Amino acid sequence: MLVLKLQRVGKKHQASFRLVVGEKRTKLNGKQLEYLGWYNPQNKKAGLEKDRILHWLKVGAQKTATVHNLLINQGVISEKKIPVHKQPKKKTEAQKS
Repeated sequence: MLVLKLQRVGKKHQASFRLVVGEKRTKLNGKQLEYLGWYNPQNKKAGLEKDRILHWLKVGAQKTATVHNLLINQGVISEKKIPVHKQPKKKTEAQKS
């Protein structure tokens, strides 16, 4: 299954990311099918190839939750954001006693 995902590049403590498309189960440092853009979280800038991203989504590639939210922020797609961080489970009355 093909997935749009972020590949970390850059020095220690100065992370930047590439947006790539590749097999879901391949290593991120391995070979990817196509390079689709970049994202720098320090200054919140990104350079994305919108037409190629839409092509891969049309072909059937999935996207990770973080990439989904990034594409919404950059105006590539217009959908609802997905919560990325796990919410702690609330304790019920049975678990408290």
